[in-house]
Amino acid sequence: MDALNILAYLAALILIKINSMSQVKSGDKIKVHYHGKLTNGETFDSSAGREPLAFEVGSGMVIKGFDDGVTGMTVGEKKTVLIPFMDAYGPRNPEMVIEMPKDRFPADMEIEMGMPLVMSDGQGQQFQVTIVEIKEASVMLDANHPLAGQDLTFDLELVEIEGGSPLIIMP
Repeated sequence: MDALNILAYLAALILIKINSMSQVKSGDKIKVHYHGKLTNGETFDSSAGREPLAFEVGSGMVIKGFDDGVTGMTVGEKKTVLIPFMDAYGPRNPEMVIEMPKDRFPADMEIEMGMPLVMSDGQGQQFQVTIVEIKEASVMLDANHPLAGQDLTFDLELVEIEGGSPLIIMP
């Protein structure tokens, strides 16, 4: 190897070292594998067997606690974070449980506990509700996020910080 090739090789090693030591900060586009669990250990979501989750940190694409959890991580780092419900999907709101007369449902529809439905408000916005109680003449629908009021645990592995600006350090 001549001196120029050695310098190029060393510069590449330095870039690899710098990129692997970069810490996640707000505005970074990252890729992360995750395993989300409830406090009882039940899995509610995971990237296992799929591509890692890609998002921009601090952009509101994920819950606040997830943003906070990845901040400061380095590529290849693994950690577990506990996210209190206030930094996840917030508290359950009892006002978001509504009673709907059964005659408002299609006559041939089989109504079942836990069944998810999509409703529309007066402005055409759609939102998901879940059947939480079936009464004789009505059905109780819960429009809270299914994870509202729940503390969440995530096992995280930072796979990549995309588009980091490489620094070239020359002797």
